[in-house]
Formats: sequence, structure tokens, C-alpha cells
Amino acid sequence: MTRKSFQTKMRPIRAQVGALLEAGTDCGTAKVENMCKKILEAGDALWTFVDHESIELTNNEAERAIRTAVLWRKGSFGTQSDRGARYVERVLSAYATCKRQGRSIIQYLNEACYAHANNLPAPSLLPDRQFVGQANQTP
Repeated sequence: MTRKSFQTKMRPIRAQVGALLEAGTDCGTAKVENMCKKILEAGDALWTFVDHESIELTNNEAERAIRTAVLWRKGSFGTQSDRGARYVERVLSAYATCKRQGRSIIQYLNEACYAHANNLPAPSLLPDRQFVGQANQTP
């Protein structure tokens, strides 16, 4: 299906969702009313994936990005503390970011440990110009 065809097919769906959200703002259940109002406040942002060609129509990329974390959690039964959960979420986030940028996670973690031990700022996970466009390459 072309983007234009998709956008055309989405028009009545957008209208229907909008009407349902409007109805939900006065349904008599405070939680539902507040949720519908907040979604309506987002306005066109709700439909960004329809309006902008640079946005994928599916969430496949996002699902692939978290796959490693999901498999780890299933295989290890997660963590046993909030501190452990924060550690895992941060390391897995750094891993996914480095992988996407074609950077070495080991090098990044070495730099992070060195910075911490020497009271220096943590290394950035923002992409350098040299890494832009090199996503998913093995370091």
C-alpha cells in the first residue's frame, strides 16, 4: 500500500477515533474523561506516523530494539531490586544505543568506568558525526 493510499484510508479512522475521544470526555467516569482529554490535547501528534513519511508505519524497529532486553528478562527472571532494575535498564539502553550507532559497547563501558573512577563526566551516548548512518554495523 502506498503512503497516499494509507493516508486516505486513515481519514475515516481518524475521524472515528476523534469522535470517540470527544464522547469519552463526557462519559461520567473521571479516569476515562481525563485520559480522553489528555489524548485530545496531543492533537495531530497522535497521527504523526500517518502524516510524515520519515516515520515507519509499524513499530517493528522499536520492538527489535528492545528484543535483547525482553529475552534477557525472560531467561534470567529479571532483577531482585530497584537498584538492579536501574542498572539493567541503563546497561541495556547503552548497549542498544551503541549497537545502533555502530559503536563498541565494551569501549563505551570502559570509558564510563574510567570517568566514574576519576570523577569525570560520563561519556556521551549521543551520536558523533562519524557514527551517523552506520547503524547496526558490528564494531
